[in-house]
Amino acid sequence: MTTAPRQHITDPVGHLLHISMGVVVMATLRAALDCNIADELASGPKSAKELAAKAKVNEDALYRSLRVLTVEGIFEETAPGVFANTPVSEFLRAGHPARLRDNLLFSLSGFILRTYSEFNHALRTGQTCVEPAFGMSVFDYFPTNQQLNREFNNAMTAITSMVVPAVLETYDFSGMGTLCDVAGGHGFLLTSILAKHSDLHGILFDLEHVVDGAKERISSMGLAGRCKTASGDFFESVPAADSYIMKHIIHDWEESKAVAILRNCAKAMRGNGKILLVEAVLPGPNVPHSGKYLDLHMLVMPGGKERSENEYRELFAKAGLKLVRIVPNNSPLWVLEAVKA
Repeated sequence: MTTAPRQHITDPVGHLLHISMGVVVMATLRAALDCNIADELASGPKSAKELAAKAKVNEDALYRSLRVLTVEGIFEETAPGVFANTPVSEFLRAGHPARLRDNLLFSLSGFILRTYSEFNHALRTGQTCVEPAFGMSVFDYFPTNQQLNREFNNAMTAITSMVVPAVLETYDFSGMGTLCDVAGGHGFLLTSILAKHSDLHGILFDLEHVVDGAKERISSMGLAGRCKTASGDFFESVPAADSYIMKHIIHDWEESKAVAILRNCAKAMRGNGKILLVEAVLPGPNVPHSGKYLDLHMLVMPGGKERSENEYRELFAKAGLKLVRIVPNNSPLWVLEAVKA
């Protein structure tokens, strides 16, 4: 998935001023989500007074916030002070199959805004911004904030639910024996693969408190006989399996740590299996791609990075692996297939 292509800019001053107001758009869009505006408008247009009363917020502040979002094409003001949904705001509704709401709640969180307020630290040092903003690493901070942790996990599941159908449609997992999903979270990816390929067995590997949350899903899908869980630290070791898959994991880490994870997978892998990464693959200069934006999230939060095909090829080589092919699909994340060199 790419961002919109760059258009010829006829008003450079206006363009730059609009970009400088990005924090206003972020804040008002988050407010609309917190106030469930899109869901409230599902039955038809409503006034800012009605919406504010339902959300228990200030009417004038809400009106002025929604007015900004009409400029952005998210809502429509059908009469003075009266707002309606648009095809864009429909995606903000709870329960929409695209699950964009879950993604946006994390992306528009105060955590993100505060982290980016320290961006100059990353620019000067190349280090993450979470430590100067919160006094600890991102993965140490999440468990201290239950709401943020929930929003992060929901966002990751939302991304997975968007990516998995495209991956299953374009990549054939049959014949892989036992597939280990390293840092597989609550098992959405692995259980989806096992549900489609009845010949496979799976191991869901993550931290103990994470995989505990996957057991209900595994059981409810009737996969308990073919999918087991295991916990541990992937920097130390991973369970033995025939092949491995990781979605949006390697991009979290700088080179030495990414290589360590890949080496542990290669060391534990039985026979001539495959190591699969589901990641963004960055295109060349001036080509729009959402991964170029996400790359800065990796810089300021965990300290990782998004990579190009050549960068992944070099990363695999340092772990004793060889990139065999990249399988594209219509999602932002493609499958990179590697084998032992």
